Amino acid sequence: MGLDQYAYVVDPKNPEADSREIACWRKHPNLQGWMESLYFKKGGKEEQFNCVAVKINAEDLDALDLTINNKELPETQGFFFGSDSDDYYKDQDIQFIEDARVALDKGMIVEYSSWW
Repeated sequence: MGLDQYAYVVDPKNPEADSREIACWRKHPNLQGWMESLYFKKGGKEEQFNCVAVKINAEDLDALDLTINNKELPETQGFFFGSDSDDYYKDQDIQFIEDARVALDKGMIVEYSSWW
């Protein structure tokens, strides 16, 4: 068991179609903490940020990009989360941001979800 995290795109013209994964992480707890904060900031109602999605927009990507580049992801701990992996995932995080921007420019919806 552990923290599995995914980013995917959905076509708003065909939301019933399968989503397409654009990023996947395993045990990147500080990204999870950042996304959890975003989820609740956007009005998330679930008690735990687990198996729920948060929509990511361009402003969110700008904030995430700045946070990653300034090495300011929040220290986050959880029983299944593992330890700080910010340096390990930095290139992948930046690639996710780039891919998500392209998807948004094409009119797609970008979402992040996790399971632990």
